[in-house]
Amino acid sequence: MKKTTSTTMGYTSDHAATPHSIKLPAIETWPNQYKRDYTIMIEHPEFTSVCPKTGLPDFGTVTIEYVPNKTCLELKSLKYYFLQYRNTGIFMENIANRVLDDVIRACKPKSCTVTGDFTPRGGLSSVIVATYNAKK
Repeated sequence: MKKTTSTTMGYTSDHAATPHSIKLPAIETWPNQYKRDYTIMIEHPEFTSVCPKTGLPDFGTVTIEYVPNKTCLELKSLKYYFLQYRNTGIFMENIANRVLDDVIRACKPKSCTVTGDFTPRGGLSSVIVATYNAKK
């Protein structure tokens, strides 16, 4: 049976499916030393990826803001994680959601927001915000 993909302006559902198929390095963690709630904000101002259709580079700032639970994100592994996107074809909207999914999987935070603030392309800029709140 032939696989059917939906198309909009030349983009297919295959282009959009990349966040679920790409392999990225694990984000490591270390034990949180505090019981109280506090916020950690990590900003990566030199994020790069590739448009899955055109192959052209995308640039932006990705910010992770989270309230840790039992563990915190280890920054060196996070840097290697982000570097893997450099040659990866993925939509901007999928970046924020995939990073959020991977942060949740890594450290199970009490809450987390991932913001992708991407440089303008064709005169349009995009800011994507993905949010998670753990159930109490």
